[in-house]
Amino acid sequence: MNETYLFEVYVVYSLVAVALTIWLARTLFRTGSVFLADVFADRPDLAEAVNQLLVVGFYLLNLGYAFYMLKAEGADSSFAAMEVLGQKLGFLLLSLGAIHFGNLYLFHLIRQRSQMATMPPPVRPHMNLGTSSTRA
Repeated sequence: MNETYLFEVYVVYSLVAVALTIWLARTLFRTGSVFLADVFADRPDLAEAVNQLLVVGFYLLNLGYAFYMLKAEGADSSFAAMEVLGQKLGFLLLSLGAIHFGNLYLFHLIRQRSQMATMPPPVRPHMNLGTSSTRA
């Protein structure tokens, strides 16, 4: 294995992975706080606590995964190093996107559950249509 450009790939990958994770976590924290404030309207302290816990979990999961993926094959040239870096960052971005959509789905479930608690009960039927014993 040729390690000519491996150190540079590791450094660039690590810097970009950390920067992307921090940017995305801050974006999710800012926009998620508005959503969670709506979900937990009666408990704003709970909304803030849930948001903080989601961000901490997001950091742990994303940074742990990013550094788990750090191992790479060596590169013979700067072009090969860019290919390795592109593959690593591309896979990381796809993973971050999947985790982001997982967070959105979790928010959807939380909101759906909170809205169901405030919905009125279903309306009872006012007449019985009966069942027909003969079929044509």
